Amino acid sequence: MEPLLIAGHWQSSQEWVASFRAENPATGETIGPEFPVSGAADVELALASASAVAPELAAAEPERIGAFLDAYAERLEAAADELCAIADGETALGVKPRLREVELPRTLNQLRQAAQVARSRAWTEPVIDTRAGLRTCFAPLSKPVAIFGPNNFPLAFNAVSGGDFAAAIAARNPVIAKAHPAHPQTCRKLAGLAHRALGDAGLPAATVQMIYHLPAALGLKLVSDRRLGAAAFTGSRAGGLALKQAADQAGVPFYAEMSSINPVFMLPGALAERGDEIAKEFVASCLAGCGQFCTNPGVVVVPRGASGDAFVAAARKAFETAPAGVLLARAVLDHLQQSVSGLRRAGAEVLCGGSRGDGPGYRFRPTLLGTGAAHFIAHAAALQQEAFGPVSLIVRADGEAEMESVARVFEGNLTGTLYSARDGHDDALAARIARTLRSRVGRLLNDRMPTGVAVSPAMNHGGPYPATGHPGFTSVGLPASIRRFAALECYDHVREDRLPPELRDKNPDGRLQRCIDGVWTAADIGMAA
Repeated sequence: MEPLLIAGHWQSSQEWVASFRAENPATGETIGPEFPVSGAADVELALASASAVAPELAAAEPERIGAFLDAYAERLEAAADELCAIADGETALGVKPRLREVELPRTLNQLRQAAQVARSRAWTEPVIDTRAGLRTCFAPLSKPVAIFGPNNFPLAFNAVSGGDFAAAIAARNPVIAKAHPAHPQTCRKLAGLAHRALGDAGLPAATVQMIYHLPAALGLKLVSDRRLGAAAFTGSRAGGLALKQAADQAGVPFYAEMSSINPVFMLPGALAERGDEIAKEFVASCLAGCGQFCTNPGVVVVPRGASGDAFVAAARKAFETAPAGVLLARAVLDHLQQSVSGLRRAGAEVLCGGSRGDGPGYRFRPTLLGTGAAHFIAHAAALQQEAFGPVSLIVRADGEAEMESVARVFEGNLTGTLYSARDGHDDALAARIARTLRSRVGRLLNDRMPTGVAVSPAMNHGGPYPATGHPGFTSVGLPASIRRFAALECYDHVREDRLPPELRDKNPDGRLQRCIDGVWTAADIGMAA
């Protein structure tokens, strides 16, 4: 039975209630060693250990936090080949290009950006009103953060290496990582590298802890423990909502990225102008990673008419000739089959695919479904369920008014996209649909598929419910993603020597931007214009 990283070192489970092994999704065979499903004693030890070091971590110098994040990135980079081989064995995502050339560089970039932001203190956003004697800034929670990682990004969203992890650590909070059972060996390798990097930086050993798997009831107990400062989750809507309800009842802030169908509107002028080109972009986006992205274009609104027919025909042909891709796990295949069946029961017609693929492992045929706009509007709730895989629903609309009506029934999503003519032919319609979509999506795109999520300070990887639990936060993009794991602290006429460095008269490094009496400046108090 593999050990847990808990209470500052690797040790056997205090109370394991079951065990599991990873599977190779390309073959369906179990691989690797046996891992524990933890019981309540493990959760209690993790919470107690993280709570004990939280004050020390909150008081740590930003330089030490940055040093840890940089050292961790260096260790990941040095172990790149071994790490990507392990992750490929558990996910079948491919060492190249996906893991080695795309996902690992993104993971390193996130960690290094977080190190830079931690050192700069930019995430604290100091605001000072000298006349009123008030000073505020964001600060550590001084409590642990629990992170639940997803199955589709074994590195870049992993609970012990991904964006949530980097953000929580940058805010100087200890992390309790709940690994995803689809890739336990990958998580074990990552946690080991993180543990050694903590020693490099001289941070408390219990700053990072990892549990492989929990019974559902114990997951609810973890997020509802008031010793937690916050919890973050990436995964299914059902799982996220159950955890959110438990956390909400206990008053624990809970940040969930759940499901999204990411509507794409193909406007008439765009299809008439470059329909074949757009069809290729759509197919590449929908089938990338076997469709297992939270930004997969799950619903495409296409006008009726010759150019719309040509687009659908081109997409259908490409889907029919594409191989059945490998899904991440047996559970993903089961859920995808249920989702497609649910869409069919709601009146969607299968245009191609719609069934399990031939061959070993967990495969599903690229699938296009279709329905009319009026039917979609009448059955909007049932037809908006996410089908996590190489699946998309094409909604055919009669005229501009019907396209606008479709836009009005969408739930909250991570993204919304409009393809419009380059000559301005679609501009008026695009403006009307964009106004409707704007309050329904976190990120609005023009003339490109939504699959890619850049690690940029300007990125919003969030959106209105039910895509996430709160429209004001993002899980990608620093320093914004850090604020989920921070507390806003206010000081009212507090003496200079009792203030945190960010709020003292002298700028802590001479570069931190602070809002002093309504003006953003790096000057010291008394020197600001």
